[in-house]
Amino acid sequence: MTRITLQADWYPQPEHGGFYTALVKGYYKDEGLDVTIQPGGPYLVVEQQVASGAAQFGMGSSDRMLESVADGQPLVAVAATMQRDPQGIMVRKDSSIHSFADLNGHTISIKPGYTWFAYLVQRYQLNNIHEIPATMSVANFVADPQYIQQAFATSEPYFARQAGIETRVLLISDAGYNPYRVMFTTRDFLQQHPEIVAKFVRASLKGWREYLNDPTAAHAAIAKLNPALNPEWMSFTWQALRDGHFVTGDDPSGAQVGQMATERWTTMYRQLFDLKVIDKEFDPAVAYTLQFANSR
Repeated sequence: MTRITLQADWYPQPEHGGFYTALVKGYYKDEGLDVTIQPGGPYLVVEQQVASGAAQFGMGSSDRMLESVADGQPLVAVAATMQRDPQGIMVRKDSSIHSFADLNGHTISIKPGYTWFAYLVQRYQLNNIHEIPATMSVANFVADPQYIQQAFATSEPYFARQAGIETRVLLISDAGYNPYRVMFTTRDFLQQHPEIVAKFVRASLKGWREYLNDPTAAHAAIAKLNPALNPEWMSFTWQALRDGHFVTGDDPSGAQVGQMATERWTTMYRQLFDLKVIDKEFDPAVAYTLQFANSR
């Protein structure tokens, strides 16, 4: 058995469900891999963990991959975890805000430094907004009908609904900023152990397809690791992942699970360059490979 550490981007949660399905159902073991999923948190940088060798694989996003490569980190995405990013801006269901352009003149609770928000500001000319720090809670959202905050469509709306507030989430993917959620490794590890990467991707994607069909095993494992979760929350997230086609993309058959397109990566690279997040040109193809997920 080859020992592998997968560095998660947050505490155990249903958004990691495919990886936990592969773990508890033995899909990794079937490939000869002894996988440990290392929890993340608000102060852990997954890209640094993988680049330093503290983990062989990590969870990330295609925009972060390109930014990291631009900063000199030798990382490469090997498959997509999600075809669409569930990140967005949450408002109340009866809010007058129906598009990102409507955000002008409003206050938004957001974590500073997000590239996707810089994209929204530039594209929609949001020159009249007030940013306040995100609180990682919906308490202010529930208390103030005018409150607007960043959110995952798969998470925060659940807590608002628990307080009797129905919501809408404006997804960044609908604005044309459409990163993949990805699993990644280092270029050295990929070059030295392509067969291990192939096994990890194969087992992980099998786990994701099974998770979308039946989340029971993964949710049981996640609940043990993260007692703060409850069954209703996990069920909400699972249903939101399915309803939003975040993992499968536009093809409900699941044929797109894991796959990536050169055009999407090139578009993301150009967007980051236009935003001056990337300040020197390079071939975006060095940040990803299609040889594993797209070869089925």
